[in-house]
Amino acid sequence: MNPFASVHAALVALLKRLERAGTIPPLPDPLPAFTVEPPREAAHGDMATNLALILAKRLGTSPRALADLLKPDIARLPGVADITIAGPGFLNLRLAPEVWREELRAILRAGTTYGDSDLGQHQRVNVEFVSANPTGPMHAGHVRGAVLGDTLCALLAKTGYDVTREYYFNDAGTQVDVLARTTHLRYREALGDDIGPIPEGLYPGDYLRDVGVALAQRDGLRWKNVDESVWLVPLRDFAVAFMMAAIRDDLRLIGIRHDVFTNERDLITNGTLETAFGILESRGLIYTGTLPPPKGKTMDDWEPVPLTLFRSSRFGDTTDRPLRKRDGTWAYIMPDIAYHYDKIHRGFRSMINVLGTDHGGYLERLRPPVAAFSDGQAQLDVIFNAIVKVFKNGEPVKLSKRSGTLVTLREMVEQVGPDAVRFFMLTRAPDSELEFDFAKVVEQTRDNPAFYVQYAHARCCSVFRHAAEAMPGEDLSPEALARHDPSPLSTEDELALVRLLAGWPRAVAAAAIAREPHRIAFYLMDLAARFHSLWTKGNSDASLRFFVPDDLALTRARLMLMKAVQVVVASGLAVMGCQPVEEMRHAPEASA
Repeated sequence: MNPFASVHAALVALLKRLERAGTIPPLPDPLPAFTVEPPREAAHGDMATNLALILAKRLGTSPRALADLLKPDIARLPGVADITIAGPGFLNLRLAPEVWREELRAILRAGTTYGDSDLGQHQRVNVEFVSANPTGPMHAGHVRGAVLGDTLCALLAKTGYDVTREYYFNDAGTQVDVLARTTHLRYREALGDDIGPIPEGLYPGDYLRDVGVALAQRDGLRWKNVDESVWLVPLRDFAVAFMMAAIRDDLRLIGIRHDVFTNERDLITNGTLETAFGILESRGLIYTGTLPPPKGKTMDDWEPVPLTLFRSSRFGDTTDRPLRKRDGTWAYIMPDIAYHYDKIHRGFRSMINVLGTDHGGYLERLRPPVAAFSDGQAQLDVIFNAIVKVFKNGEPVKLSKRSGTLVTLREMVEQVGPDAVRFFMLTRAPDSELEFDFAKVVEQTRDNPAFYVQYAHARCCSVFRHAAEAMPGEDLSPEALARHDPSPLSTEDELALVRLLAGWPRAVAAAAIAREPHRIAFYLMDLAARFHSLWTKGNSDASLRFFVPDDLALTRARLMLMKAVQVVVASGLAVMGCQPVEEMRHAPEASA
């Protein structure tokens, strides 16, 4: 248990003791959630808790009065060196240095499992991400959602959830018919026909030449001189299968694999869509009615038309939603409703979809049927990620499958490597636009966060290579290091680094709860910056270096610190799907 969790548990135990002693009124059951976290300003202490603010009203007192009451007992808790009250009743704690130093042992013993928890209590979670339609290769517009989703899955797994990675694609719309027609054209080209310019409305990208060639190799002249009504369906199926195989291959380049692939056509043909509609109808949630004209628009020619409507307003929606169009065919939303019914039918009560910001209104439309199918027991969350702007040679690159202008995932990986691609996709919050500049991503400077974090790990590895040479016979394994005494670590820079390392489990839990995997990248960037700062000071002050020839105890303590940095960086990179490197040929500054 890390220091933040330990203090939280100690505070809960203290409250219960005070309750039994009659010092405070009976506590509410369950006890309201309160936080123990780093204060906004380091000068205020090591930890801050809002305990008094959360409980005061329940106990019939003011936050400040409750804080005054609790302060003496909290000050006597093991490891608490100082406590102050701030503002309306925040309690700021400073822990004794030995509490933080002792956490190094926990890090070394746990290794990269440090930060693991049972927060999720094995709850099943379905995370749907990527979900690009199979009409082209993975490109930069898809990569951000792919990395967000995959990192979120790793984060949830680390915190004790049972995670299923799912990919859903539309293979029943007009786009795949366009794909089939383009495939037939490229097939003819592969057979030697002069097809000329790609006609308007088809996909002009060169990537579909491979589909045409593969079809020609498999089927020869079979489809060349037959009517579209004969070849449309088999060529559509062939092209979709070919493109999905290519998408899987592309995703594997950045280490992404899905557990489940679901497609719209199967939901239609296997009766899932009809079943979902029938369930809503059996519960009295379907009726025939009319809708008002769209809000904010004046439509003189508006004529109310009877539609098949879902009573989504019963579940918090702003309006009821049509499930059939005027011509009686299914509305655009119905396959998505059926898809989420299918997830609930498979036993999922927690679902997270990673989508682009162009899916505005998706959550508002889908939460009501999810609530209806599950009697309010299932929860759907959506992470919306903004666009990625790609730059090459200082010029922005537009992304369009229709125009044939693409920066593919494969091209990105080939030029900068999978780790750099993944790391950079997490350097901004999902709803912020992100610029991916090929030139900046390969820079080996402190301005490149991916490099700087990897460099921290490589520097730690270099320390231990040097230690193995300088200290022959010394056991440098984490288990052996954990048996050494960390008390020689006494400078403020060293202790600040230890405190940051000890905050890793809390950072993991907070990122999982908030569904914000980019927090892991931010934490690693902070950790790398503090580590490199300490390293740099050793360049000018020999007493701050990791090897102090005349002081074996201090050297061993600092090796404990280095190993802990190495472990936590590796743990964070693992969550992000990146491989920690042990050596880097170029560096922004000399080693210390």
